[in-house]
Amino acid sequence: MEIVGLNRDKKRALCLFAGLLAFFLGLLAAGGVGVYNDSQQYITMHIHREPLYPLYLAAFRAVCGEGYLTAAMAGQGILTAVGITLLAEYLTKRFALRLWEELLIVALQLLPHLITRYVSALGIFLENSVMSEGLCIPLFTIFVYFLLRMLFEGKWRDAAFALVFAYLLSMTRGQMMTTILLWALLLGIRVLAHKKYRVLILCASAVIFVFLLRDLTVHVYNYGVTGYFMGNTYGQVNTLTNVMYACDEEDREVFEEGDLEQAFFDNFYGKAMNQRLNYVYAGENFDERAAYLEEHHDILKFRILEAELSAYYFGLGEVDYYEQSSMSDEMAGRMIKKLLPACFGQWLYDYILLCRNGFVRSIAVVHPFLNFAALFLYVLAAGLLVWQMSVKKRFQAAVVMGTALLFIAANVCATSMTIMCLSRYMIYGFSPFYIALYLLVREVCEGRLLWRSGQDEAE
Repeated sequence: MEIVGLNRDKKRALCLFAGLLAFFLGLLAAGGVGVYNDSQQYITMHIHREPLYPLYLAAFRAVCGEGYLTAAMAGQGILTAVGITLLAEYLTKRFALRLWEELLIVALQLLPHLITRYVSALGIFLENSVMSEGLCIPLFTIFVYFLLRMLFEGKWRDAAFALVFAYLLSMTRGQMMTTILLWALLLGIRVLAHKKYRVLILCASAVIFVFLLRDLTVHVYNYGVTGYFMGNTYGQVNTLTNVMYACDEEDREVFEEGDLEQAFFDNFYGKAMNQRLNYVYAGENFDERAAYLEEHHDILKFRILEAELSAYYFGLGEVDYYEQSSMSDEMAGRMIKKLLPACFGQWLYDYILLCRNGFVRSIAVVHPFLNFAALFLYVLAAGLLVWQMSVKKRFQAAVVMGTALLFIAANVCATSMTIMCLSRYMIYGFSPFYIALYLLVREVCEGRLLWRSGQDEAE
């Protein structure tokens, strides 16, 4: 039966959305809700977690009661279907794609969900899981949709929506604060290209406002939940973990003899060496050293740093969990400032190891063969991008690829500062990269065909 009142494009979009909805809700019905170790922290609104996902779950709990998790997972699936449809339809119209090409764009957006389930060590279907990625992925897709509209259409409305979604992303996962900076960078480039220099002040003010708003929102949220007007804790302990991993025994000399910071260092370092949680026990080659760090990061963090800090501050008496978390984070921050300059060379080497794996996992899976394949794809993408940017009036796909590469670089570099680059942290860049790569190859091929056609006509 024909859908009355809708044109061909709208009918296609509706059919696409219905198919995606059936896919995600069908998987939810078949597999049920996934609850994992981190899930409880979101459900209980833990101080370590950003506000948006716990509030998302709380809203469903208030409305749906006992079955709220199933309803929340359905909501994630619906939002994901909306995001995929929006981006696929926009790219189809912008690049005049054929139907099979639009279906390819859709398939490339579905792949990350299947990879995390069937290929990565994580082994879960994110949209059916009580994890912030289940909400963050569709929000990111919609952010990319508005970001590309901002770049191509040049409308302030799209820029405003892109910034709103960047803010929401930063409130879902801390690493996604990079989307705010990406928005600022790309809008700034566009403004400079059109020589509207005064607008840069507005852009900078908007970025400052959003970061301040994010900080205020987190503090207000934590005050409502815990009674303490404070930010999220544990970030500094995360960062200290990789710093301690890179330390040598003589690095204790950066602290004053006999002070508390030195006592913590001696405790951390001694137990880390006893349990082989230091860079000196890693392998000889690049791959072995990267794998060793990733395998031992959480052990060093949870069993030694967090355990020792918690035991000390709880031992003071009259200290609740939130005060202990804040004190631990403060101590970790002070130790980082003194230790990092002393062990910077080894820390930087380890940081590069983590970044290498992060870049690979953004578009592939870490494996000796796939590592080289990923490098080849990055070089190919960069080469095609530069080639197309040098060809006048044929750089739309290069803009999409430039956006994808900038996000991947920002995401990898930011995540590697605090923790290892697991697949679920890196998966956001997968679809934008391969979509952009296809559009680039397509645009280059079309350009060659046009050139050959012009040559034939000239002859």
